[in-house]
Amino acid sequence: QVQLVESGGGLVQAGGSLRLSCAASVRTFSMFAAGWFRQAPGKEREFVAAISRSGGNTYYTDSVKGRFTISRDNAKNTVYLQMNSLKPEDTAVYYCAADRLEGTMSLTVVSTRRELYDYWGQGTQVTVSS
Repeated sequence: QVQLVESGGGLVQAGGSLRLSCAASVRTFSMFAAGWFRQAPGKEREFVAAISRSGGNTYYTDSVKGRFTISRDNAKNTVYLQMNSLKPEDTAVYYCAADRLEGTMSLTVVSTRRELYDYWGQGTQVTVSS
């Protein structure tokens, strides 16, 4: 069973930065596309950012473009989300997700839908004060 553990959440003021980490207990992390989702109280879990197996392709929801950066280090089995210029509306529980893929055709794939991901972390709280 694949385990994902997020860390790095916390309380910051608007305009501040946080770096989230997601550690994966897998043998070969490069077999997985990965992504970050977030869920605020009373709202659906929404897509934030995704990264392909090798890290060559990334994709972001419009509201975080230019502020957030997703990256990965397959040697460390870790995916990151660098969040800059944080806004109060970024407040949510942030979840890391992994999608196991195979084959050459999947090397550039980025997944944006919740149902496409096989594994999820427990979430880490990010609170941005105004």
